[in-house]
Amino acid sequence: MNDALEGAYGRHEGKRRNHTKGLGAVGYFVGTKEAADLSRSGLFAGDRIEVIGRFSTAGGDPSASDSERSPRGIGLEFRLKGGALQHMTMIHTPMFFARTPSTFLDKFLALAKDVHTGKADPGKLAAFMKQHPDQAAQFHFLETNNPPASYANTAFYGIHTFRFIDHNERSTNVRWRFMPEDGEKTLTDAQLARKPHDFLDEAFRVRLEQGPVRWHMIVTIGEPGDPEDDPTILWPSERREIRAGTLTLTSSSPDQISGAYNINFDPMLMADGIEPTNDPILSFRSSSYAISHSRRLTEVSSKSATD
Repeated sequence: MNDALEGAYGRHEGKRRNHTKGLGAVGYFVGTKEAADLSRSGLFAGDRIEVIGRFSTAGGDPSASDSERSPRGIGLEFRLKGGALQHMTMIHTPMFFARTPSTFLDKFLALAKDVHTGKADPGKLAAFMKQHPDQAAQFHFLETNNPPASYANTAFYGIHTFRFIDHNERSTNVRWRFMPEDGEKTLTDAQLARKPHDFLDEAFRVRLEQGPVRWHMIVTIGEPGDPEDDPTILWPSERREIRAGTLTLTSSSPDQISGAYNINFDPMLMADGIEPTNDPILSFRSSSYAISHSRRLTEVSSKSATD
């Protein structure tokens, strides 16, 4: 997977292979009692929990345009009392584009640049889309919803199904999303055409000058029959939901000098009280992230030694 990403976007030493372009942020999270009734995780104990975050644009191009119709991401590291960590990695589309790791891999193989032309073969991408119908829902979402105006106006979705475990060992299937207190706002076609190449970092910095930015964590409760191993399929809209907590971000900093730079936002890193399901994409992301993390830190170490 990492080789495929490098084939599509080039090798950018010291940077992540995917969601390469990013912005660091810090803040805190406070969980609710309603969530604590479903999960014994310290995340919901009501404490003020330190959070290190990172916003990003999907893909492996560090100079990608902020106007691209691609997923926006957020990675969060929650630093619980006692040293436990909880990671969440989310995107702004309610669904993912791959049901299986093969779809994930085949997309970036299809985007590989020809060594002679320096461009991807449109025929390969068309073939990928035809051979992998599981990508259709996210593709439609991105084509019919303009990019967000600011990270502060972006909803982020966990996309996978997780299990909350309570103090009695009772398990509840859940999905979560983080909804912006500032409200969701997308750019109009006219605004999109006028936006500079890079605007998201500055928009977030300017918004922070007005005060902290908040998102409410909304947890959807699954019912029997709801898919737990396919992040491309949405659950029915009438499922019961609770507010599980509030994320507050208070400052931001450039990616490579932020506290997020050295963090591998592994979605499988969970504190007691939250567990994964048998979603093959979830475990695949974990192993792929680990290799990306190892490569870039090795590159940084090598450069430092050379310098």
